[in-house]
Amino acid sequence: MKAYTDLEQSKKLAEILPLESADMFYTSLNSDYPWIWIDKHLMEVEDIPCWSLGALYSILPNNKRESTTLSRGGWKIDTIEYMPNTWWCEYEDNENPTKYFNTSADNSVDACYEMILKLHEMNLL
Repeated sequence: MKAYTDLEQSKKLAEILPLESADMFYTSLNSDYPWIWIDKHLMEVEDIPCWSLGALYSILPNNKRESTTLSRGGWKIDTIEYMPNTWWCEYEDNENPTKYFNTSADNSVDACYEMILKLHEMNLL
């Protein structure tokens, strides 16, 4: 099970999210195998912020007007196929029900990551 963003996802999120929203970081980037650290106080300039599932989910809108949910398993509407191992991240504007969309992935981190990119693209973050 994937617990945090991979290096490429982390680099992309570092371009669009406040760095303080990350709860981990990659270090030893000059190595073929970067290390992941949890204590952000040790982060140096050349390190890359990283986000856990909890940190990603806390970035997603959840208030009176907007809601974002994360779930596993569901129906793929266009093929009417049940997909038990797919993670879905769904956004809905409660004041405008036509403003609804979702992302899906093989794991929860990737589903949230894709939703953050989509919300950023639509200026909804």
